[in-house]
Amino acid sequence: MLTALVDYDAGNLHSAAKAFQRMAGETGHGTIVVTSEPDVVARADRIVLPGDGAYPSCRAALHRFTGLAEAIEQAVTVRGRPFMGICIGMQMLATRGLEFEETPGFGWIPGEVVRIEPEDPALKVPHMGWNDLVVEHPHPVLEGIQTGDHAYFVHSYHFQVAEPAHRLAHVDYGTEITAIVGRDNIVGMQFHPEKSQATGLRLIANFLGWKP
Repeated sequence: MLTALVDYDAGNLHSAAKAFQRMAGETGHGTIVVTSEPDVVARADRIVLPGDGAYPSCRAALHRFTGLAEAIEQAVTVRGRPFMGICIGMQMLATRGLEFEETPGFGWIPGEVVRIEPEDPALKVPHMGWNDLVVEHPHPVLEGIQTGDHAYFVHSYHFQVAEPAHRLAHVDYGTEITAIVGRDNIVGMQFHPEKSQATGLRLIANFLGWKP
């Protein structure tokens, strides 16, 4: 089994690659490859799309690699390959992002990405650091994860889903912030699982063994 960690010059993938390689080794779930090649993505059994920075710049970076976005879309929506989006990679699942300018996303999970606006003015944006997950819906990728488990966040914008059933977990930060989304063969995490210690490693292992 081949899991493709997509590299499109939108973040340092070293720690993510190490975490996925570690869990693939521990669970026996195949090989992890970091790639920007559309043909490798097209034949991968699972696809992981990370992303750090601003939504428009990540979206533009992805499209600078000829055929890469199309290969991801074909693999996920036509072939039904399991997909995980991380941070901006999760936000790009939305219909559109509103960071700096309106930018279309993949549109696989209806909703939009908007600026975090805590009700308490003492809470600063970006939302940065550890926060406790509130699990809303069961999902195979969340097996062994429960409310109160914590994850590491760094972001100023968050995903407001159109359908509540697509929000699998949230965190509280003066408002409810979507932490995990999912539908069909697709999941996304606003936080960084590779930086989230035991919780993140469990989520990675679950994803590598997931059969939608």
